[in-house]
Amino acid sequence: MKVLAITSYKGTAYQGWQRQTNAPSVQEEIEKCLSHILNTPITITGAGRTDSGVHAKGQTFTFDLNKDFPLDRLRYSLNCLLPKDIHILSLQEVNDDFHPRYSAKEKHYSYTIVLGENNPFINETSYIYPGEFDYNRFAIAINQFNGTHNFQDFTSKEEDEDNYIRTVRMDTSKGGNIIRIDFYGPGFMRYMIRFMVGAAIAVATNKEKLSFISDHLVDNKQREIINYKAPSEGLILEEVKY
Repeated sequence: MKVLAITSYKGTAYQGWQRQTNAPSVQEEIEKCLSHILNTPITITGAGRTDSGVHAKGQTFTFDLNKDFPLDRLRYSLNCLLPKDIHILSLQEVNDDFHPRYSAKEKHYSYTIVLGENNPFINETSYIYPGEFDYNRFAIAINQFNGTHNFQDFTSKEEDEDNYIRTVRMDTSKGGNIIRIDFYGPGFMRYMIRFMVGAAIAVATNKEKLSFISDHLVDNKQREIINYKAPSEGLILEEVKY
């Protein structure tokens, strides 16, 4: 039986989702607990990778369950064993041909910026920006990413060099000193959202002109990866839609 899981986690203590040789990862923690409960080695397949320090409210993964073990009991057992910064929200049976990445229709990420002094209660899940910040310039800048563009300058991705075209839908809002940007799209490349936010912050803080982003979205130009990447703590994978 193939099982689809939805999990939430705070990524502060981990070097990303993907299992690594000499660093803690979310995948490793879940696989370790699953293997212990089921008394057999279990490998999970995620919908995608999140970087070091990035969080998730709705990351998905699949694994094969080859013994009779009620899913509600398995979820309870997992949550008893897992560290408190990882929680399994649901487990459900899916068809054998289901793939958590390739079956996904859309991914939803959010990025939160808090303007002001350090706040110990939120600084692991938001980017605290204490300096001068022009929100109007930020909104103009970030909304230039709406639509279909060549994002070659906004990712560190090296492979598939002809496949930098992505379609992004966005919502931007500000309440008090909190700025939230929601990103929707079928797929995002390595560091893509953090580069996008970093570029808009550079415009908002007058490090770059208003045309900085549009100049880097021009198609058929030589690739020139930008130097602005927003910190990981403000980024959350909200949901993977199927």
